[in-house]
Amino acid sequence: MTEMLSEQKQSLGWLARMRKGLSRSSAKLTGGITDLFTKRKLDDDALEELEELLIRSDLGVTTATKLTQSLANSRFNQEVSSEEIRGALADDMATILEPVAQTISIYQAYKPHVILVCGVNGSGKTTTIAKMAGLFKHVGFKVVLAAGDTFRAAAVEQLQIWGERIDCPVISRPIGSDAAGLAYDALEKARAERADILLIDTAGRLQNKTDLMAELQKIVRVLKKVDENAPHDCLLVLDATVGQNAHNQVEVFREMVNVTGLAVTKLDGSAKGGVVVALAEKFDLPVHFIGVGESMEDMRAFDARAFARSLMGLEVGERGEK
Repeated sequence: MTEMLSEQKQSLGWLARMRKGLSRSSAKLTGGITDLFTKRKLDDDALEELEELLIRSDLGVTTATKLTQSLANSRFNQEVSSEEIRGALADDMATILEPVAQTISIYQAYKPHVILVCGVNGSGKTTTIAKMAGLFKHVGFKVVLAAGDTFRAAAVEQLQIWGERIDCPVISRPIGSDAAGLAYDALEKARAERADILLIDTAGRLQNKTDLMAELQKIVRVLKKVDENAPHDCLLVLDATVGQNAHNQVEVFREMVNVTGLAVTKLDGSAKGGVVVALAEKFDLPVHFIGVGESMEDMRAFDARAFARSLMGLEVGERGEK
């Protein structure tokens, strides 16, 4: 009973942090909707203005059109309140997001389950790895970290500091070492220690895409020498503050490696939270984690309904309808 209450308290704490983290995005959307729908019918002009607001909020043209069309189908020429609009949009967003809201499945048969983590420098990749490791350890997994961004001393040092903090071993090599060789050593060591999960950090220098592609593909080839199925997941970390540029990053990294899922960070840093909905609509890639702050507690598994409600300034479970 005590354990159940503790989990419920943690869940409520996370929902509050997520709402706070999304407050900029929520304020932009809800403020715009309130301005649009004060004693007004949902006519063609209102729909057009709403679509423009959604596009400006980084939901993208395709998603904005889909959401406004859904409203037109159910409420066209009716008098609607801003609360009704927010509730309807939240429900439709949740429908788009639910298929991609998937927790990452860890397969014990692999020993270790290898997760290659990629993304541009500055996306929050290294911190995301540490937070993931903390979440995995919390549920009982044995985790090993590999500091595979061997060109940036800061990235290696940052991961080592996090490793000490969460009591996870970190495999590293001198700056400038071969990242693929490090990945090979890390997998051998994690396997020897019977670790459940190996998380591998990687470089993210997009200014020379050809070199980065060659490096990532070499890491994958070398891992397969130890385990033909590795890496078992390739997680792309995206910084939400870049807005629609996140689409380009997904396309670029999918050319390089087989991206199997996303983690979206820094949702508290701008009013661009709508980009998560646009990414789900366009790419249909699982969104495994979202981050709304810098502390360990500020990243959790992605919950579609809770996210959509928070984005629309609604309590989870509140439908916004009268």
